[in-house]
Amino acid sequence: MAIVRRTMENIRRMKRRVNRAKIAATTEADIRRHMREDGQSQSVLAEFAPVTPPQVLRKQLHMTQTEFAKALRIPLATLRNWEQGRVLPDPAARSLLTIVVRNPRAAFRALAA
Repeated sequence: MAIVRRTMENIRRMKRRVNRAKIAATTEADIRRHMREDGQSQSVLAEFAPVTPPQVLRKQLHMTQTEFAKALRIPLATLRNWEQGRVLPDPAARSLLTIVVRNPRAAFRALAA
């Protein structure tokens, strides 16, 4: 594969491939219709649960990075990597963060045992 070098000016002159107006005009009903046409179930969206970013969660609990990492029983470096966006929490860590969001006292009590 060849490396293509382009200047910023060349990039700006290129024809855009994404029709932003069409995306902005797409409604939730359109999305549901497209999902039915593609054979996807509605439950795919229902199962999606956004994860509270670790930094936001930690600040809501009024904890320092050191305290939060110790309470979660993870290395401080791991927490810092999550907070700085270098690494995303893996599925198990996301589950742990979700439990802490829903019931921090019970989660920390269970982790301390």
